Amino acid sequence: MVVSKRIVLHFPRRVVERPIVYRLVKDYDLEFNILKAFFTPEEEGLMVLELSGEQTDYDKGINYLTKAGVRIQSLSQDVIRNEERCTHCGACVTICPTGAFELDPLTRRINFYNEKCVACVLCIKACPPRAMEVHF
Repeated sequence: MVVSKRIVLHFPRRVVERPIVYRLVKDYDLEFNILKAFFTPEEEGLMVLELSGEQTDYDKGINYLTKAGVRIQSLSQDVIRNEERCTHCGACVTICPTGAFELDPLTRRINFYNEKCVACVLCIKACPPRAMEVHF
């Protein structure tokens, strides 16, 4: 069974310059799509990516990352909407490139589908009440 998941990888100083993602492709036959990356040489790194492959290969790749010292989070844990702040103004709907926001035609409220989110942070800049938050 093929799986595809969006994850956040946190690279500590000791592994930031190693070819970690290359090994996912070569040794575990996984495909990846880098959605966002920040690296400071000899310090730390953060990469948001979509990782795809057979379930067994995916599990082995995740195990490799963990043993290498890379901290892994689901992307959906990192991008959240503060429901108390959200006014459902719709500014996020027009700016989102992946369609993670959608206007409900019946309630006129904005639905947020974090599984579609790629953490581009455009919604954070566009949101007047600052209801969107990213926690990397």
